[in-house]
Amino acid sequence: MKVLQFTIPVAPDRTIIVQEDHMEHFYPYLHRHKEAQLIWIKEGEGTLVVDNNMHAFRKNDIYLLGANQPHLFKSNPEYFEEGSDLKIQALMIFFDPNGKLAPILALPEMQLLHSFLQQKQNGYKIPTAHTESIIQRMLSVQYAKNQEVIIKFLDLLQTLYQIGNQGETLSTAKMASFSESEGIRIGNIFNYLMQHYERQISLDEVAAEAHMTPQAFCRYFKKHTRQTFVSFLNELRINEACKKLTSGKFENIATVVYTCGFNSVTNFNRVFKSVKGEAPKTYLNQYFKNLKV
Repeated sequence: MKVLQFTIPVAPDRTIIVQEDHMEHFYPYLHRHKEAQLIWIKEGEGTLVVDNNMHAFRKNDIYLLGANQPHLFKSNPEYFEEGSDLKIQALMIFFDPNGKLAPILALPEMQLLHSFLQQKQNGYKIPTAHTESIIQRMLSVQYAKNQEVIIKFLDLLQTLYQIGNQGETLSTAKMASFSESEGIRIGNIFNYLMQHYERQISLDEVAAEAHMTPQAFCRYFKKHTRQTFVSFLNELRINEACKKLTSGKFENIATVVYTCGFNSVTNFNRVFKSVKGEAPKTYLNQYFKNLKV
């Protein structure tokens, strides 16, 4: 049996750790690490869970994740199908603002960059207009040697700072701090919901999966995720619906509704508006309008 960890150690042999992954799918378990992480999705599609928020990720998306921020990159279901030839590629840069970098960030001249990293602990997505610039600087860090790694990294950090608040914040609220075992338990709940969202899931069913009574499960889930079970499941289903709606593979909205666990178009429209703040058709029109820009 594979031994899972919630806090994943990152190789500490360098101040700036660059890692490039080429795999069948992303690591499918909720986890955290003490390092902040800048990740460029070179190839792949799926759902990013950050704390208790969800975002659809696609090729060439770039995200900055905060230190010790629980997250999960879940590849789409087709990546797990037997015989699938789909692959993911990602370039990641890990750095610990409170570790070996701390003395550099503590310099008076680094105050703005240090404050920037503190402000972005909830993570954020790099705006599409700036992805090419960030990609070039990430590659510069990847191929740098010796002291140039630090120089190129600071240039990357400066560019991120200049982008400022243009990026989309990934998490509106941090999850409560919890132990390793609780992190694994919550991750298992998240995975169960992500694997079965397309059908009706009762509170009794998911509580039994977590080995709790329904009442205890509701308290546990709200305490640790700061979100109710129903609101999390609704956000998950709407996130999946958005991916399907924007894929161009479905003829109409009604077709998507019943593949995401909703029992009526009326209920879907109501939940969609409560999660996204707008109607499905408005969301779609704006999405495809932005693609043409």
